Amino acid sequence: MTAFEFEAELWLYPGKGGWHFVTLPAEVAQQIKFLTEPKKRGWGSEAVIARTGKTEWTTSIFPDKASDSFLLPVKAEVRRREKLATGQAIRIALMLDRA
Repeated sequence: MTAFEFEAELWLYPGKGGWHFVTLPAEVAQQIKFLTEPKKRGWGSEAVIARTGKTEWTTSIFPDKASDSFLLPVKAEVRRREKLATGQAIRIALMLDRA
């Protein structure tokens, strides 16, 4: 399993739903694009296992044309457990779930 570690700011999507995301750093996004190009999934999403602090969750990252990167959704349960706030820089470990 391919793994990445990085720090990124937690931000709130301005539209409906109150979704919180982190934008993957450009260098991480480029590596993921290279590794996943042959096996693209619907909408360009990629299954991942993410961890911040002691909390791990399964989700997908989604391509973002505005940043030319991927967006990682951070679930409400994760934010509560880890006491995360919008605007906070958080450390993420991300593994591609290529099962």
